[in-house]
Amino acid sequence: MTAGRVEPGEVAVPARPVIRVGAPTERRNPLSVDLDLMSTREVLTVINEADRRVPAAVAAVLDEIAVTVDLAVAALCGGHRVHYFGAGTSGRLGVLDAAELAPTFNSPRHWFCAHLAGGRDAMWRAVEDAEDDHRGGAAEAADCVGAGDLVVGLAASGRTPYVLGALAASRAQGASTVLLCANPEAEAAGAVDVFIGVDTGPEVVTGSTRMKAGTAQKLVLNTFSTAVMVRLGRVYSNLMIDMVATNAKLRGRMISILMEATGCAEEGCRRVLHEADGDLKTALVSLVSGAEVPAARAALARADDQVRGALDLLAS
Repeated sequence: MTAGRVEPGEVAVPARPVIRVGAPTERRNPLSVDLDLMSTREVLTVINEADRRVPAAVAAVLDEIAVTVDLAVAALCGGHRVHYFGAGTSGRLGVLDAAELAPTFNSPRHWFCAHLAGGRDAMWRAVEDAEDDHRGGAAEAADCVGAGDLVVGLAASGRTPYVLGALAASRAQGASTVLLCANPEAEAAGAVDVFIGVDTGPEVVTGSTRMKAGTAQKLVLNTFSTAVMVRLGRVYSNLMIDMVATNAKLRGRMISILMEATGCAEEGCRRVLHEADGDLKTALVSLVSGAEVPAARAALARADDQVRGALDLLAS
């Protein structure tokens, strides 16, 4: 077969699009150019030293993360939702973060919705072409995002078509939009309400954004969603007071939390937790305030399920 020409009996194969990405994550890291010649210990050292730079890069964008937290709190308090749209490693990290919020903070499952290019199958195997589907991302967002929602796009390069399509459609729906990426120079920065460009630089293995870029995205997502839950009153002091006790270890943790928060003995904590039908918040308010369990439960209801608000009501 001659290039550019189809001979009789042959089937033409359409050319697949090729894009050369100029993001920092695609550049070569000068500290790892001899990676394949290093000893195992040397390889591990290079990777570890590169990873140590990620927290500092995240620290540089805390102001932008803070704005995003406030937008999320406003959205959720207004009865709206937070969406993650991502592809590949970025999308899988979004799925992971959203999945862990319900058991950790007992948050309603509809609060955080993760959307992954390629669907559920892409969680377990690469469906790489799915990230190039701008229309697919836009259609998915148009189908589920509403005015007042917050949409966070996750794209290491900052240019993933599926993500940008979802962000554009979300903004058209009246949602607030955020782009989280590892490319401070991303062209899409001006097309969103908040841009979080974490400067993680070139990867140890060129272009492998499952490494530093992925680590940065996980740190940002954990920081963001945890702060949202704190602002919504699902943490008392630094204790998980809204956790779901689904196994023996977590049931034991509930007792430990009560003991830590109140200074009461284990026997008393077990008794009040039993009286509260296993509701940790009710038991906590009862033990801290000295009120009976029914009064603690009523105070929580009046305080919109906020522990400190319930304690203030009982104190007055």
